Amino acid sequence: MIDVVIRSDQVVTSHGVGAYDVAVSGGKIAGVAAAGTFDGGSDVRVIDATGKVVIPGGIDPHVHCAWHVPNPDGTAGLSDPPPIVSKAAIHGGTTTVIDFARWTHGNTIRDTIETRDKTWVGQCYCDYSYHVMVEGTLPPDLPGQIAETVQAGYPTIKIFTTDIRPSTIGRMVRFGDIWEIFKILTENGGMGVIHAEDNDIVMHMYDKLIREGRTGFENMAEVHNVLSEDLSFRRVIRLAEQVGTALYMMHVSAASGVSAIREARAKDLPIYGETLHQYIMYTSEDYKRENGQIYHTYPSLKSREDQDALWTGTRDGSINTIATDELCCSLQRKVQGKRIDDTTGGNAAVEPRVSLMYTEMVERRNYSLGQFVDLVSTNAAKLMGLYPRKGVIAAGSDADIVILDPGLRRVLRADELHESDYSPWEGREMAVWPSLTMLRGKIVMENGAFLGDARDGIYLPRKISGEILAQACL
Repeated sequence: MIDVVIRSDQVVTSHGVGAYDVAVSGGKIAGVAAAGTFDGGSDVRVIDATGKVVIPGGIDPHVHCAWHVPNPDGTAGLSDPPPIVSKAAIHGGTTTVIDFARWTHGNTIRDTIETRDKTWVGQCYCDYSYHVMVEGTLPPDLPGQIAETVQAGYPTIKIFTTDIRPSTIGRMVRFGDIWEIFKILTENGGMGVIHAEDNDIVMHMYDKLIREGRTGFENMAEVHNVLSEDLSFRRVIRLAEQVGTALYMMHVSAASGVSAIREARAKDLPIYGETLHQYIMYTSEDYKRENGQIYHTYPSLKSREDQDALWTGTRDGSINTIATDELCCSLQRKVQGKRIDDTTGGNAAVEPRVSLMYTEMVERRNYSLGQFVDLVSTNAAKLMGLYPRKGVIAAGSDADIVILDPGLRRVLRADELHESDYSPWEGREMAVWPSLTMLRGKIVMENGAFLGDARDGIYLPRKISGEILAQACL
């Protein structure tokens, strides 16, 4: 029995954009057919979205909820939790997010996941999943745990090739340990999720700039620099090539990173790139603006030339997803660090991502609707092992559906959003805004009214397809 029919002249499906009816039944998409096919009886709600754009729910594959952020008084604190971030995500048309379960020494990965569940289960308005993060010198029994973890539906393992800051020593995984992890991932159908920077270069630049008295955060791009990205990307990709491991290179920020991915993909290696909307919209010059910390996330903003290379990468397949590195906190906490070695990463950015990218891609740069949907939803679903359950409007998929309305065009104001008291996108014009968000058949936001429940979101076990793991297929 059909519950809802969404009808529009611009429905973005796996077969193209057209005038379709999307029939929803029992939380799934029951069918997609020519507009007017499903008449609907007295018990069926027909939503006329003519003149609006109907897309699959957005997927943000890189968020951090309840993450470690110091309080202004220097005590330990956490960023905002799943209820706040996921509510903002729903308002903005994102229906699935992927966070991190951070393993630390003295724990098992199973314990790590169970602990993370306590933060998420019954406290999330959208669907969610985790990357499992490992760090530091790895104990001998961890590879076996990783194998079990991948087989249990947690196929993406996050690895740092740098400690990032002098105050966070212990994040970096040694190259030999990375080698061992890659072997396990290849054998068990997993993917490496990589924060790649060259630790020697990064720490050398911290020492150099501190010695020279150039400690202001506006110098961040000199520390987390283009050379670091070039060296680290090529080294880790070369290792993956030898082992046969698929990699998802997180927050690509420089032309050198794009080039390394492009060259690997030219060899048909399963190497995939993610950038952040901060990196393709802001440059290191924006650090010089008032409260310039609000534009920062690690590694760093780069030059206009690097930004142009990222945009090129979204067109030629070197960049496959656009994420946020979401870390929601107040403006006071975001700007409390003023040095190269204490600036807070991440951004309160999950809500405007879909509309912002539509504006920048479709309206201003003539991307097709299909290209736009690939970058904010479909590719993430495919890479992360969620497709075709998520990321597509097709029969049998979850009814995660968003209606983008050009009639809701607006200038973005932080006080109209739902997650923080600031926005790095303040004052930007949005060409569309969601008028409806549906999660597995339930309308959870309509015309600005929030209709969700914190128990709506469910954890999504994942399995990455053999095609994605074997070769560059996006």
